[in-house]
Amino acid sequence: MNFKAYLILVLSLAYIPGSFAQNKTQYPSLTETWQLDSIARSKKVDFRLLPYKPVYILFANYSTNVNKAPSSSNPNNRVSEPIKYNASELKFQISFKTKMIHNILGKEIGGDVWGAYTQSSRWQLYNNELSRPFRETNYQPEAFILFGTRYKIGIFKGVFMGVGLNHESNGRSNPLSRSWNRIIFQAGWEIDQLQIVLKPWIRLPEDEENDDNPDIEEYMGRAELSFSYAQGRHDFQFATRHSLRDGSNNHGSARLDYSYRVIKNLKIHAQVFTGYGESMIDYNHNQTTFGLGLSLY
Repeated sequence: MNFKAYLILVLSLAYIPGSFAQNKTQYPSLTETWQLDSIARSKKVDFRLLPYKPVYILFANYSTNVNKAPSSSNPNNRVSEPIKYNASELKFQISFKTKMIHNILGKEIGGDVWGAYTQSSRWQLYNNELSRPFRETNYQPEAFILFGTRYKIGIFKGVFMGVGLNHESNGRSNPLSRSWNRIIFQAGWEIDQLQIVLKPWIRLPEDEENDDNPDIEEYMGRAELSFSYAQGRHDFQFATRHSLRDGSNNHGSARLDYSYRVIKNLKIHAQVFTGYGESMIDYNHNQTTFGLGLSLY
């Protein structure tokens, strides 16, 4: 699928009746997002596409240290000569989820099974010398089960907990191939309009010889903590990952997304990232990026 097809797909999401572009005037709570309230839970599974991670296009995404020679601790995954990438490129992401099974363990225990898919691409649109190639595309299908939680500790309101399987790769051959599979645990809380989600994970082992990125956990981390806050037309999302190690393996990253709702689902979107693992090919590469564009929902 070429970029034109991708762009049509992304923009069309805003006009799919009954899908996740629903002209909302306010941002949903975690309970609403995961259909954990009593009204939503009484509905049957209808396999509608719903919002998951942000859907955006950053027309200008600038890196302070573009990765021209991707490498890995596996000798088979090291680029021998630098690639003449530009520091500025176009970045876009599509992401959606759907509930597949409702109350898999019965009404008393609950448990909803979800499937989700996220794809992000980095396109060297402004690189005439290399004929405008796609530098990196990451594919991330996943499936997980969520349970609603009803407890309160101080100001923290428990919303959900769950576990699932996650695959992420860039679909390329050596020396540019990168991939990993994880079991991801997650829990969500709310403090008024502040949403907090913690995701620790365990990487599933691979054969050492065929592992594209043996040390990926030391850079892209073993856990992610994210915060979301919305007020009026403003939406802030902050996420940080860390290796949970010290010394030479002390690595992490932070990403801040800000969006301002302009018309219904259309928003101005800005993103700042710093640290390791901005993409799979950059898993062990340290950089800071700044992006500006549009997002939906």
